[in-house]
Amino acid sequence: MSASNLERVLKSGNFAVTSECGPPRGADSGVIKRKGEFLKGYVDACNITDNQTSVVRLSSLASCFILKGMGFDPVLQMVCRDRNRIAMQSDILGAAALGINNILCLSGDHQKFGDHPTAKNVYDIDSIQLIATVKRMRDEGKFLSGEEIKGRPDMFIGCAENPFADPFEIRAMRLAKKAAAGAQFVQTQCIFNVERFEKWMEMVRDLGLHERMYILAGITPFKSIGMARYMKTSVPGMDVPDELIERLKGVPKEKVAEEGIKIAIETIERVRQIKGVAGVHIMAIEWEEKVPEIVKGAGLYPRP
Repeated sequence: MSASNLERVLKSGNFAVTSECGPPRGADSGVIKRKGEFLKGYVDACNITDNQTSVVRLSSLASCFILKGMGFDPVLQMVCRDRNRIAMQSDILGAAALGINNILCLSGDHQKFGDHPTAKNVYDIDSIQLIATVKRMRDEGKFLSGEEIKGRPDMFIGCAENPFADPFEIRAMRLAKKAAAGAQFVQTQCIFNVERFEKWMEMVRDLGLHERMYILAGITPFKSIGMARYMKTSVPGMDVPDELIERLKGVPKEKVAEEGIKIAIETIERVRQIKGVAGVHIMAIEWEEKVPEIVKGAGLYPRP
């Protein structure tokens, strides 16, 4: 059995709960510790984002090590944008040596969206090739060069997928490529259109992917109507139904955040009923203190 608590929970058949922390734009480890205190005891594993939106932040590896010291099972995120294959393999070894046993392999947002738009991207390998790299290092004990690894990294391998991006018809097939490369779990984009997610899950089941990997449904609570509108109109690949915005508009301003949490809890309850969904990934963006309320409200506390 892997040293990953997340893998243990999923393999035992329990409905998993993961969340994530956004690292600070500085070297203050206290930021991660404070966010971790909100999540402690309420999640089975916690992701640390890797310079999300191409903005410089405290590294995922260092942040994962901080959470590890607090008793968490951290999930290292690694994007292909910033590293070549040498640096990636080095960081994978480093994570394993520090007792970090989960990795989420990602392409990464283009640098033009961040605070260093003229930075040179790398993309030496893509996210599917990164998945295959981690699998080879773990299972074969070899680097991409073919040289032997002296001390294999014990990693539970994950990926991300957006069930709502166009063309919709190929989304499940794209996930199948990641499963074939070695991905063992997937965390999806934020789900607001549950009906469309159900259709995607039908295609996933038709390919038998729900039996080959663990699918964690992405959940994000709305803080405000402005956030909902922004995600609908300005975030590529996001599907926010008009009725949710109308629902938020129908409550007093001071109750909008509370309603957003209710929507998140209802979404969890709905996706739990979908065959093949093995857990949820709660992305409470800079709102980690609300994760316990969501987990409790969805009947997912205490954790196994």
